[in-house]
This record gives sequence, C-alpha cells and structure tokens, in this order.
Amino acid sequence: MRSFEFPSRAVSVGSNGMVATSNPQAALVGLDVLRSGGNAIDAAVAVAAMLAVVEPTQTGIGGDCFVLVKKRGLPPIALNGAGWAPRAVNADQLRESGLTSIAADNVNAVTVPGAVRAWERLLSDHGTMSLASLFEPAISAAEQGYLVTERLARDWARSADKVSATLEAKEIFMPGRQSPLLGDRRANPKLGSALRSIARDGANAFYEGWIAEDIVSSLQRLGGVMSLDDLAEYAPEYVQPISAEYRGHRLWECPPSGQGIVALQIASMLNTFDLSAYGALSTERFHLQAEASRIAYAERDAFLCDPKFLPVSVEQWLSEQRVRQWTAQINPDRRNEHVRPIPLPEHKDTVFISVADADGTVVAFINSLFDDFGSGLVAGDSGVLMHNRGCGFSLEAGHFNEIAGRKRPMHTIIPALLTKDGEAVMSFGVTGGHFQPAGQLQVLSNIVDYGMSVQQAIDYPRMLARGDTFEMERTVPESVWEGLRAKGHAPTAAVNPLGTCHAIWVDHARGVFLGGSDGRRDGMAIGC
Repeated sequence: MRSFEFPSRAVSVGSNGMVATSNPQAALVGLDVLRSGGNAIDAAVAVAAMLAVVEPTQTGIGGDCFVLVKKRGLPPIALNGAGWAPRAVNADQLRESGLTSIAADNVNAVTVPGAVRAWERLLSDHGTMSLASLFEPAISAAEQGYLVTERLARDWARSADKVSATLEAKEIFMPGRQSPLLGDRRANPKLGSALRSIARDGANAFYEGWIAEDIVSSLQRLGGVMSLDDLAEYAPEYVQPISAEYRGHRLWECPPSGQGIVALQIASMLNTFDLSAYGALSTERFHLQAEASRIAYAERDAFLCDPKFLPVSVEQWLSEQRVRQWTAQINPDRRNEHVRPIPLPEHKDTVFISVADADGTVVAFINSLFDDFGSGLVAGDSGVLMHNRGCGFSLEAGHFNEIAGRKRPMHTIIPALLTKDGEAVMSFGVTGGHFQPAGQLQVLSNIVDYGMSVQQAIDYPRMLARGDTFEMERTVPESVWEGLRAKGHAPTAAVNPLGTCHAIWVDHARGVFLGGSDGRRDGMAIGC
C-alpha cells in the first residue's frame, strides 16, 4: 500500500465497468456509455471520438488506430487501423527533390487516415450501439466548445508555430494568434460538421464523400499526391495478435508494422533476469532494462516495416535462439558500446484508451496523429487535422521501411493486453512514440516484479535508453544517475515527461476492476 503522506493518485475501483484515458471529459463519456448498457467496444469508440475533439494535439479522425480486444473465454482479437501511403508516392522523386527524410510538416508525411473505418468496423463486428449515438458528445464538444486542460494548454503553446503555418490551421487552432490557457474554451465547428456526416452516413462519408474530397483537394494544393482512390480503397484489417511470456503471464501485442514486437523482445530478454533481486529504483534494474531496450530498438530500426516487406518472420524475430543471442550481449556490469540503431525522426504524441465491462470484455485502444497536431495541415472545409505518420518511413534506398505507394509505415503506437491462465488481467498502453515498448515493460515490471498497484506502477520514475541516448525523469534518485554513469551510460534529463500510461487491472477472484491514470497528462480512471 502506498504512503498517504506523499502526493499520488488513488487507484480507481469498479465492479460493473471502468474507463481510463487521458482526458476527464472523454473518460466520463465512456462511463456514460457503459452505464447506459453499452459494452466496452461501444465505450472505447465514444471515447476515441471525444478525444479527437478535446485533445487535438494528440489524436483526431485524421489519424490511425490499433485495437486489442479480449472477451471472456476467447482468444484476443487485433485490429490494424493503420493507413497506407498514396499510390503515387515515389521515393526516387522525393530524394531527387533534396529530401533525406520526411519532415513532420511535409505534405508527403500524410498517409491515409485509418481510424474512422477501423472504428466503424469494430462497432459493426463487436459493438451494440450506433456511430450516431456514440458521436453525440464529440459533436457537441466540437460545435459548442470544450475546456482546455492543463497539459493540453502546455502542449498547444509549444506547437503554436506549427498550427500558425497555414491559414486553415490558424483559423481553428490559433484565433487571435493566441494559444489557449488552462480553462479557456475552444471549438472546431467544421470538425463537428464532419462528425455529423460520419454519424449519419457512416465511414463512407469520410472515405468517399465530401470529407474525402476536402482532404484530397487540400493536400493536392500543397503538392501532395493523395487521390480519392487512396481513401476509397482503404480498409482496416484483422490481424493475428502476437505474444510472449513474462513471469507466468502472457503479454499480447499487435503484429508489425507496429512496434509491439519490440515490447515482446524486451520482455523476452528481461524474463531471463531476476529483476526482483534488485531494488525497483536501483542502478542494476535500470541498467538491465536499458541494455535490453537498446538491443530491441536497434533491431526495430533495422528491420521493422509493413509486414509484406518484413525480412524475418515474427517467429524468427522472437525465437529462443535469437533472444539468447541478444541476451548474451548484456553485461550486467557495463554498457554495450556496439549497439548502433539507424536514426529515425522523433515520434511523440498519441492517446490510449483502456475499457473493461461487466461481461468480461477488455479493450486496449490507441489512436494517434503522430506528432503534436500531426502534420499541422488541416482540410479547409471539414476541419480535419491530418496526421504525419509517413514520417515513420525511411528514404534510404533499399531499406525495408522505404516509402512506397500503398505501403504502411513503421508504426510506434501499440496497445497491450496481459493475460494469465487464458483470461485478461490488464489492459494498458504507454504513449510517447519511441518510448512505448520500453515504457510498457517498465509499468509491467513494476507490477509483476515489484508488486506495485496499477497506479503506483504508472506513477513510478521512468527512463528511456535508445542508441546513444539515455533519458531519465528528474524523479530518479541521484544515486542511480551516478551508478549508471559508472557503468558507462551518459543519462540526461528528459525534456518532457516520458510517456503517459492508462491501465485497468482485472481482479477476477473478487470481480473488481482496478484502474490507474497518469498524472503526466490530464486524464483519469473511473469505474462504475
């Protein structure tokens, strides 16, 4: 049990359902859905729609999503809602234009948004309520306005230049050339109109109707090559979830092109060490997690891509032989100087939604625009903010993740589920781009190795080691900084808090949900 003398959030409890996400207004929308008889899938879609309005720095209908669903007595289900690059994109032409990478605000960073069709498919197959009813709160917030929360205000101000770069974005996000303060009211009536059309006519309004025309014409005016066919022909895909053991539990992730496989590789390596023999805030623990992370990220940067182009199978990637080879390179006493990942652009922003219902369905749902405010490019009539997921592509000729038409980029967003004896015990996710796999394992290890509550595990200090960088939060004790330097690391203070986590733990024996939310953002976990 935590010490109540130190500031912290309390674990949320519920028996009929729970929602955990990064904005209180969105969490309450999900709770209302559960209370009105909707299931976890219904609630997750309603929350995602609301977050698309009230957290425009993080997510929107112009982005992508991935979903894991676990129903009682059934195996997990995974839905890939990642869009593809326009058919006409050409890597040689981009290189000839002088590009060596795809910048966050470059029109070629905009790939087809996959979220809306993924939401509709999920509801059609597993939900009980309509888009029309689930979108009502989001439409109201877009048209009537919503209050800006504390972290949102901070992130908005940091991206003021990006959303002032075009007239369309400035009109919506920077009226009066001023980013909002905590408690200010903001609205996006154009987005409200787009949501109304989707609620009435379904996802085809986005992919084949006036919204699609608005997106394509807006991008083409800026030199983009997306076509109406690129949108109309897109469909989300059910994919086979992948998993690895961790201390008698099984960690589930979506398969590539997402980086969930990186989390599984870290888990497989750490599973060979007894982390509980060291302190939770110890040099030894941080060193082992850092070395496993650096190895896994190096693998990711070399190989991870659209599964149609993946050079090794998932089974090969996670094979015992391969894990043994990498684990053999971890020296408990010294940093490995020879891990050299291929540089990739920074990936920052996402929302995660965790929902559980009284029927035993648990949902891990992640939706993203990629960077703060995505590309910063807005479709002028519909108010749709476009993501920049194409930044995840490489422009290196011959690279497995080289940009190409109708190819999906390497994705950083990864929902996670934990099962034991075949049933879900936790739905969780950690946002923060590169940080997500390492962050998931830190939260998981906090619970499984150190017996923390779900909230304590989220609150705990974090670190990210990748390549030659080693970021740590300022809450890590100085003794750990000194110990890591002695082992050859060069830790630096993270500029931003490392990721945000929201999670629901399922206590089957007592029929109770235990929820945690991250104080690094504005959200909450709330049960009924």
